[in-house]
Amino acid sequence: MPSASRKPFIGVIGAGQCNSEITTKAFELGQEIARSGAILVCGGLGGVMRAVSKGARAEGGVTIGVIPGDSKEDANEYIDYPICTGMGQARNLVIINTADVLIAVAGQYGTLSEIGFARKSGKPVISLGSWEIDDSIVRAENAKEAVQLALQAIQG
Repeated sequence: MPSASRKPFIGVIGAGQCNSEITTKAFELGQEIARSGAILVCGGLGGVMRAVSKGARAEGGVTIGVIPGDSKEDANEYIDYPICTGMGQARNLVIINTADVLIAVAGQYGTLSEIGFARKSGKPVISLGSWEIDDSIVRAENAKEAVQLALQAIQG
């Protein structure tokens, strides 16, 4: 949970490649995260990560990208602060541990593993069209609701 003096960190996980519907959903999610005053943490590459970062930046938000490689140049152009891990897929744990709450958008097995790590570490997970493996995953119908549910989850 964020302290009273720190903005919440909302992690977004999801597909590395996505269609126009998911791209729009992720862009709107980024906008809502920025409007809420939260800081976006994501994988910093393409697909959902690029779209959510673009949306956050469009609203003046702050974006952190946790990159699997060792080059800041790998980050998409909407990442303010690339964190280069050189850890490949293991960088997913850095995203989970940095975020106060996670919102999953679409995704496949990589996203599923991130959801599993998040739940194992006690982090709340909101699904926006992603995996809903049990009742601990809260379902949101749209970006605005996802951010509202995420903020509620970290406030207790």
